[in-house]
Amino acid sequence: MGANTSNALYFLISTLLNLYLSAVLLRIVLSAVRADFYNPISQLVWKITQPVLAPLRNAVPRWKRLDTAAALLLLLVSTIYIHVTMWMFDMSLATLAGVFYAVLKVLVLAGNVYTVTLTFQAILSWFGPGVNNPASNILWSMNEPVLRPIRRLIPSISGLDLSPLFAIIAIQVLVRLVPLPNLFRAGILG
Repeated sequence: MGANTSNALYFLISTLLNLYLSAVLLRIVLSAVRADFYNPISQLVWKITQPVLAPLRNAVPRWKRLDTAAALLLLLVSTIYIHVTMWMFDMSLATLAGVFYAVLKVLVLAGNVYTVTLTFQAILSWFGPGVNNPASNILWSMNEPVLRPIRRLIPSISGLDLSPLFAIIAIQVLVRLVPLPNLFRAGILG
């Protein structure tokens, strides 16, 4: 296979797996924050993840607010992502190391997903503060638990809420501290 073909194939596979990982992660987060299930965005996430999660739900019970079946699926798909990436570059990796990198991949992905959601929420607040739409409702449900403690420490300045900026900076610092090789960081969100 030529270099261009390999690059294109790697891009395609990593993008598709990252998108699916993001959907499963969103399902876990939306379930944990008890976001509106009937919101169109929640329904989209549910429909994308349900075909694979339905059989797992019978075997893996929920634990409090954590959708353990989705968490198991997230770890499994992340491990597959790590091993497929290694295979594509003709490298090998022990199974336990693959699981370790899969956990790190999930942490980096979570940080990047939250960075994107915080950015979108901030942009939406500029164009239509107080506007009620499905995206802003879901973003508020997801991000408010992260922003609330920051707002206690850093109040609004002249009516300008800087908590999303400080949250994004803190999240990105933490993401950069995760010892995940750059080979596994590729993709749309992480």
